[in-house]
Amino acid sequence: MSVHRFTVDQYHRLGELGILVEDDRVELLAGWIVPKMVHNPQHDAAIQLLDEAIRRLLPNGWRLRIQSSLTTADSEPEPDLAVVRGPARGYLSRHPSAEDTALVIEVADSSLARDRGTKLRVYAGARIETYWIVNLVARQVEVHREPSGGEPEPIFRSCRVYSVGEKVPLLIDGRVLAEILVEDILP
Repeated sequence: MSVHRFTVDQYHRLGELGILVEDDRVELLAGWIVPKMVHNPQHDAAIQLLDEAIRRLLPNGWRLRIQSSLTTADSEPEPDLAVVRGPARGYLSRHPSAEDTALVIEVADSSLARDRGTKLRVYAGARIETYWIVNLVARQVEVHREPSGGEPEPIFRSCRVYSVGEKVPLLIDGRVLAEILVEDILP
Protein backbone atom coordinates (compact mmCIF):
# COMPACT_ATOMS: atom_id res chain seq x y z
CA MET A 1 0.00 0.00 0.00
CA SER A 2 1.32 3.46 -0.82
CA VAL A 3 0.83 6.59 1.23
CA HIS A 4 0.10 10.04 -0.11
CA ARG A 5 0.57 13.51 1.34
CA PHE A 6 -2.20 15.96 0.51
CA THR A 7 -2.11 19.65 -0.21
CA VAL A 8 -4.70 21.91 1.41
CA ASP A 9 -6.42 22.25 -1.99
CA GLN A 10 -6.58 18.46 -2.43
CA TYR A 11 -7.98 18.13 1.08
CA HIS A 12 -10.70 20.67 0.26
CA ARG A 13 -11.43 18.81 -2.97
CA LEU A 14 -11.99 15.56 -1.03
CA GLY A 15 -14.70 17.42 0.89
CA GLU A 16 -16.24 18.91 -2.26
CA LEU A 17 -16.42 15.44 -3.82
CA GLY A 18 -18.07 13.97 -0.71
CA ILE A 19 -15.16 11.63 -0.04
CA LEU A 20 -14.63 13.34 3.29
CA VAL A 21 -17.80 14.43 5.05
CA GLU A 22 -18.47 16.42 8.21
CA ASP A 23 -18.95 13.24 10.25
CA ASP A 24 -15.41 12.11 9.38
CA ARG A 25 -13.43 13.13 12.46
CA VAL A 26 -10.22 14.04 10.64
CA GLU A 27 -7.96 17.03 10.06
CA LEU A 28 -5.03 17.76 7.75
CA LEU A 29 -1.69 18.04 9.59
CA ALA A 30 1.53 18.59 7.65
CA GLY A 31 0.00 17.00 4.56
CA TRP A 32 -1.41 13.94 6.34
CA ILE A 33 -5.08 13.27 6.96
CA VAL A 34 -5.20 12.15 10.59
CA PRO A 35 -8.02 11.19 12.96
CA LYS A 36 -9.06 13.72 15.57
CA MET A 37 -9.02 12.66 19.18
CA VAL A 38 -12.22 11.71 21.00
CA HIS A 39 -13.29 14.26 23.62
CA ASN A 40 -14.06 13.30 27.18
CA PRO A 41 -16.18 15.43 29.56
CA GLN A 42 -13.12 17.13 31.15
CA HIS A 43 -11.81 18.14 27.72
CA ASP A 44 -15.15 19.68 26.78
CA ALA A 45 -15.46 21.40 30.18
CA ALA A 46 -12.01 22.95 29.72
CA ILE A 47 -13.08 24.34 26.35
CA GLN A 48 -16.15 25.93 27.98
CA LEU A 49 -14.05 27.39 30.80
CA LEU A 50 -11.57 28.85 28.29
CA ASP A 51 -14.43 30.30 26.24
CA GLU A 52 -15.92 31.97 29.33
CA ALA A 53 -12.54 33.32 30.45
CA ILE A 54 -11.30 34.65 27.10
CA ARG A 55 -14.27 35.77 24.99
CA ARG A 56 -15.25 38.64 27.29
CA LEU A 57 -11.67 39.98 27.33
CA LEU A 58 -11.21 40.33 23.58
CA PRO A 59 -11.12 43.82 22.11
CA ASN A 60 -13.28 44.86 19.16
CA GLY A 61 -12.09 43.28 15.96
CA TRP A 62 -11.11 39.93 17.50
CA ARG A 63 -13.15 36.72 17.61
CA LEU A 64 -12.90 33.47 19.52
CA ARG A 65 -13.50 30.40 17.37
CA ILE A 66 -14.12 26.98 18.89
CA GLN A 67 -13.06 23.77 17.11
CA SER A 68 -13.04 25.52 13.74
CA SER A 69 -10.49 25.16 10.96
CA LEU A 70 -7.43 27.30 10.34
CA THR A 71 -5.59 27.12 7.03
CA THR A 72 -1.79 27.05 6.81
CA ALA A 73 0.46 26.25 3.86
CA ASP A 74 0.29 22.48 4.41
CA SER A 75 -2.33 21.92 7.08
CA GLU A 76 -5.88 22.56 8.12
CA PRO A 77 -5.96 21.89 11.85
CA GLU A 78 -9.06 22.38 13.97
CA PRO A 79 -7.71 23.78 17.22
CA ASP A 80 -9.90 23.65 20.28
CA LEU A 81 -9.89 27.48 20.40
CA ALA A 82 -8.37 30.22 18.27
CA VAL A 83 -8.40 34.00 18.59
CA VAL A 84 -8.64 35.51 15.11
CA ARG A 85 -8.83 39.02 13.70
CA GLY A 86 -11.84 40.36 11.82
CA PRO A 87 -15.60 40.01 11.69
CA ALA A 88 -17.21 36.57 11.68
CA ARG A 89 -18.61 37.24 8.21
CA GLY A 90 -15.07 37.73 6.97
CA TYR A 91 -14.71 33.94 7.10
CA LEU A 92 -17.71 32.94 5.01
CA SER A 93 -15.59 31.95 2.00
CA ARG A 94 -12.30 30.98 3.68
CA HIS A 95 -10.88 29.81 6.97
CA PRO A 96 -8.62 32.12 8.96
CA SER A 97 -4.94 31.91 8.10
CA ALA A 98 -1.96 32.20 10.41
CA GLU A 99 -1.78 35.92 9.60
CA ASP A 100 -5.32 36.30 11.00
CA THR A 101 -4.53 34.36 14.17
CA ALA A 102 -3.12 35.71 17.45
CA LEU A 103 -3.55 32.65 19.67
CA VAL A 104 -4.25 28.95 19.23
CA ILE A 105 -5.22 26.74 22.17
CA GLU A 106 -5.28 22.95 22.35
CA VAL A 107 -6.74 21.17 25.37
CA ALA A 108 -4.60 18.08 25.92
CA ASP A 109 -5.15 14.85 27.73
CA SER A 110 -4.87 11.81 25.46
CA SER A 111 -3.75 14.18 22.65
CA LEU A 112 -0.74 15.55 24.58
CA ALA A 113 1.93 13.89 22.40
CA ARG A 114 0.31 15.15 19.18
CA ASP A 115 -0.22 18.65 20.61
CA ARG A 116 3.44 18.87 21.67
CA GLY A 117 4.65 17.26 18.44
CA THR A 118 2.90 17.58 15.10
CA LYS A 119 0.55 20.40 16.06
CA LEU A 120 3.33 22.42 17.70
CA ARG A 121 5.40 22.11 14.49
CA VAL A 122 2.40 23.07 12.33
CA TYR A 123 1.66 26.19 14.40
CA ALA A 124 5.35 27.19 14.70
CA GLY A 125 5.86 26.62 10.97
CA ALA A 126 2.88 28.85 10.20
CA ARG A 127 4.31 31.49 12.56
CA ILE A 128 1.26 31.64 14.82
CA GLU A 129 2.44 34.03 17.51
CA THR A 130 1.22 32.20 20.62
CA TYR A 131 0.23 28.58 21.22
CA TRP A 132 -1.22 27.35 24.51
CA ILE A 133 -1.42 23.71 25.50
CA VAL A 134 -3.86 23.34 28.39
CA ASN A 135 -2.39 20.17 29.85
CA LEU A 136 -5.15 18.41 31.78
CA VAL A 137 -2.83 15.58 32.84
CA ALA A 138 -0.30 17.82 34.64
CA ARG A 139 -2.88 20.55 35.42
CA GLN A 140 -0.83 23.31 33.84
CA VAL A 141 -0.77 25.62 30.82
CA GLU A 142 2.21 25.55 28.47
CA VAL A 143 2.61 28.86 26.63
CA HIS A 144 4.72 28.67 23.48
CA ARG A 145 5.88 31.90 21.81
CA GLU A 146 8.37 33.16 19.23
CA PRO A 147 7.69 30.75 16.38
CA SER A 148 10.62 29.95 14.10
CA GLY A 149 8.59 29.25 10.98
CA GLY A 150 10.25 27.41 8.13
CA GLU A 151 11.61 23.94 7.75
CA PRO A 152 12.76 21.33 8.46
CA GLU A 153 11.75 21.35 12.15
CA PRO A 154 9.79 24.46 13.13
CA ILE A 155 9.81 25.27 16.84
CA PHE A 156 8.73 27.90 19.31
CA ARG A 157 11.84 29.48 20.80
CA SER A 158 10.10 30.27 24.10
CA CYS A 159 8.04 28.04 26.37
CA ARG A 160 6.76 28.97 29.81
CA VAL A 161 4.75 26.61 31.97
CA TYR A 162 2.10 28.05 34.30
CA SER A 163 0.85 25.97 37.23
CA VAL A 164 -2.15 26.22 39.54
CA GLY A 165 -1.84 29.45 41.53
CA GLU A 166 -0.19 31.31 38.64
CA LYS A 167 -1.72 33.65 36.07
CA VAL A 168 -1.36 33.15 32.31
CA PRO A 169 -1.05 36.41 30.33
CA LEU A 170 -3.56 36.75 27.51
CA LEU A 171 -1.40 38.36 24.83
CA ILE A 172 -3.23 39.58 21.73
CA ASP A 173 -1.75 41.79 19.05
CA GLY A 174 1.35 42.53 21.13
CA ARG A 175 -0.48 43.56 24.32
CA VAL A 176 -1.36 41.74 27.50
CA LEU A 177 -5.14 42.11 27.79
CA ALA A 178 -5.46 40.32 31.12
CA GLU A 179 -4.03 37.55 33.24
CA ILE A 180 -6.07 34.39 33.76
CA LEU A 181 -5.66 32.11 36.77
CA VAL A 182 -4.71 28.60 35.68
CA GLU A 183 -7.32 27.06 37.98
CA ASP A 184 -10.04 29.17 36.31
CA ILE A 185 -9.52 27.31 33.02
CA LEU A 186 -8.95 23.80 34.38
CA PRO A 187 -11.92 21.53 35.08
